[in-house]
Amino acid sequence: MRRMLEAARWAPSYGNTQPARYLVGMRGTPTFDRIFGQLNRGNQAWTVNAGALLIACAATVNPKGEVPYAEYGVGLATENLVLQAVAEGLVAHQMAGFDKAGIAAEFDLPGDIRPLVAVAVGVLGPPELLPPEKRERETRPRKRLPLSDLAFTEWGTPF
Repeated sequence: MRRMLEAARWAPSYGNTQPARYLVGMRGTPTFDRIFGQLNRGNQAWTVNAGALLIACAATVNPKGEVPYAEYGVGLATENLVLQAVAEGLVAHQMAGFDKAGIAAEFDLPGDIRPLVAVAVGVLGPPELLPPEKRERETRPRKRLPLSDLAFTEWGTPF
């Protein structure tokens, strides 16, 4: 976990504002249980066996004032965290389905700290551990937009 957080810490951010903050709950700790309790039921099914649960938050204000692009900075830091998890042989599942106000209240977050995304980290288990509706989703082939829909030399002209 320390290496994953260190990878997040070194992510680029606007003006080196470093807006990413993390609540970290390791399995078997009260923090894990408190985060788990704020996930929606669907995401609890994904995370019931996770080794750790995190909440990525944005620090939206610093001594210079409002932090520009705080969400983008948290996104960059969290991607670094996820890539480090993969490098460590783990999987990380990012989720938006949780009670943000509940997290803020549960952890008494200051007003300038905004919870943005939950992340479950652990080892990949067999699909049979998932409920049937999650199992089908997890085992079907992945689909992505073609590159021609994402990159252009002129708008509408694929790269």
